[in-house]
Amino acid sequence: MIRVAAVGDIHLGPDSRGLLRPAFATLGDLADLLLLAGDLTRHGTPEEAVVVGEEAGGLPVPVIAVLGNHDYDAGGPDEVTRILTAHGVRVLERASTTVQVDGRLVGVAGTKGFGGGFAGRSGGEFGEPEMKAFVRHSRECADGLRAALDRLAEEGCDLRIALTHFAPVPDTLAGEPPEIFPFLGSYLLAEAIDGAGADLAVHGHAHLGTERGLTACGVRVRNVAQPVLGRAFAVYQLHAHGD
Repeated sequence: MIRVAAVGDIHLGPDSRGLLRPAFATLGDLADLLLLAGDLTRHGTPEEAVVVGEEAGGLPVPVIAVLGNHDYDAGGPDEVTRILTAHGVRVLERASTTVQVDGRLVGVAGTKGFGGGFAGRSGGEFGEPEMKAFVRHSRECADGLRAALDRLAEEGCDLRIALTHFAPVPDTLAGEPPEIFPFLGSYLLAEAIDGAGADLAVHGHAHLGTERGLTACGVRVRNVAQPVLGRAFAVYQLHAHGD
């Protein structure tokens, strides 16, 4: 049994120092790894990123993260990534990493993702260059996620997890105004997850959403935005293939 702790949308700032550390410090007894599903800061400033690093660095379990839209706001996502990496947090963007857990190889593929909407109500690469760029970015994120999941399959992972900030399915957006669904996620992410295969998909971003959903092919999707969870993190138990 692999225990995956996850949370997103913690939105830490200088006044948050020490807020999550006591809960995170218990993870050695509760989980085998921690996933952070983006929006770790309020505006993506270096000062905020340092606080995140202090809260999530040096924990008794590996910590793997993607950034969210808030982490891009100040225009320095690379600096946020550098700071988190210096604290031992693995930050993924269209990339993957692996963790050994009791002889099992657990792979995590991650991307921020982007919006665009869902089947039947989605944007397309047509018309103005701004619209084309919007949808193209969403597609590039999804393509990167699929490639990362494929690499994990080639590495022989016993479990594969897709980690994003934006949502891959509308199920976990239930509770949000339908008018903003196109800005909360994209069906392209779900297509990538189903196309490559995964055992779990984790995202954040939708503060008023719902925790549980499924892709068309039955991959479990979990919205771990902290306002949805109402606690420091959730823990999900997964059976490795062959268990």
